[in-house]
Amino acid sequence: MLALVAVLTLIATREPGQLRWVALLAVAGIPAVVAPGHRILAPLGRFAEVVLVGLAAGQVAAAANIGTPMPGVGASAILPYLAVPLTAAALQRRIREGIGLIVATAVTLVVSGVLTAGGGGPQISQVGYLTVATQWVILAALGLFAAGSLQRIIQARGESRPQPYTEATRLLTQLRSVARQLPGATLDPGSISEHLIEELRGVTRADRAAVLSASGGGRLVVLAQAGVDRVDWETTLDADSAIADAWASQQPQTAHRSQARSHSGGDVSALVVPLVAGVRTVGLVTLEADVSGAYPPPVVARVTALTRPAALRLEAALLFDEVRSLATNEERQRLAREIHDGVAQELVMVGYGIDNALASLPEEAKETGEELRTLRGEVTRVITELRLSLFELRSEVDRHGGLAAAIAEYARTVGASAGLRVHYTLDESTARLPAATEAELLRIAQEAITNARKHAGASNLWVTCAVDPPFAQIEVSDDGQGIADQRPDGRYGLAIMAERAERIRGRLEISPRHPSGTTVAVVLGTSSRRDNVRDSVTASEGE
Repeated sequence: MLALVAVLTLIATREPGQLRWVALLAVAGIPAVVAPGHRILAPLGRFAEVVLVGLAAGQVAAAANIGTPMPGVGASAILPYLAVPLTAAALQRRIREGIGLIVATAVTLVVSGVLTAGGGGPQISQVGYLTVATQWVILAALGLFAAGSLQRIIQARGESRPQPYTEATRLLTQLRSVARQLPGATLDPGSISEHLIEELRGVTRADRAAVLSASGGGRLVVLAQAGVDRVDWETTLDADSAIADAWASQQPQTAHRSQARSHSGGDVSALVVPLVAGVRTVGLVTLEADVSGAYPPPVVARVTALTRPAALRLEAALLFDEVRSLATNEERQRLAREIHDGVAQELVMVGYGIDNALASLPEEAKETGEELRTLRGEVTRVITELRLSLFELRSEVDRHGGLAAAIAEYARTVGASAGLRVHYTLDESTARLPAATEAELLRIAQEAITNARKHAGASNLWVTCAVDPPFAQIEVSDDGQGIADQRPDGRYGLAIMAERAERIRGRLEISPRHPSGTTVAVVLGTSSRRDNVRDSVTASEGE
């Protein structure tokens, strides 16, 4: 702006001497440049700038009157600089200061116009001077208002933009309120899916039916199903099937062949309806009847009318399930970190202290040394227990490894630490269970293995994992003393396992193992035994 007014002043006056005003303005602007946020220097610098502009306006107008048809117009060469101090005041949120600067400018222009003569009289009497001065004072006031409004808008947007945790708290609070207002079990994906199947079987024939949802990795998981026999649904989204077509197109698909991977043949009618919430496909409903032409357009329309509201309910349940799973996993990780950084480190230091005491103990204090060694062994045992607890807290079902791999890893670690001979029988399909169900099954298996290690006094541990969605069976057996002689806290572990099994609509089975020991099994769904079992792995590992 200094360069602009310098050029305009030279053009209007043709007198290099008038550039002294530009130099004075540069000096007056130094405080605002060096210390723009200073409470005293910056405002004083801006006040000096507007006063100099007002005084310079009269002098430049008088010098520019020579040969000018309208005296006083030359003041417009220096007045554009008013935008600098006023805009700076507005950006500093000093609106009152800006108003004061405008008033000071107006007063200075009047005083300068009275004291400066040119064109046959004082500048204040010249129409050109009055017009230009009034115009620039009004423009300066408008600029101040515009800059102040822009600053308030920017500030409001910054304040209204929610922080991640603030927004998360607000949404979770709303979710809690909504969940309390809903009827019971309506935020459970399995219950919603079962209710939907019942509704659909009431309006059309369905010898077999299932509700499937996405699980990641290009596959679907079975949330619920109904039918005479267990159905081996095609859950791969890149397969040549009506299920894959319905997922990709978001449109109902009919077919004249079964959507199961193994089917005995015969006349079949299949209908696959996507569950679409907004623009997102949250699941599929698959219906099959052992007749031809079971799903004409009117039937498809009735089924679609029932699935539309169900899609919203299922999406809410799946989101709630995901939020709950994330919160649970985060809390487990937090507890693991606190235990590792807190009590675990302190126990290690206690162990070191006992070691130092043993090293400095006199040889004649044999009884004290024996007590210290016993205490050291107990500290070592507690540290081992803590490390296993940390491993249990941090263990998760890997998205690619699967449930069987997670259970095998945990059993291997526990067996190695406790001197147990562990035997595995792993039979896992390529299809996956819902993530929340896999997590609960892993926790049940961990609790069963821990109980066997801590309370059974066993030498051998047999772990069987059979997963073929929606069926799953996890079985942990030991050759220990049996459940009747276990400690009370072991029974508390059994109660926890029963609660977890009930949460995923499974059943917990506890029975004695002959000739000794206990078998704990959790079973989900119906038997998965088929003539052709795919993707099974059986392994046995020694001590």
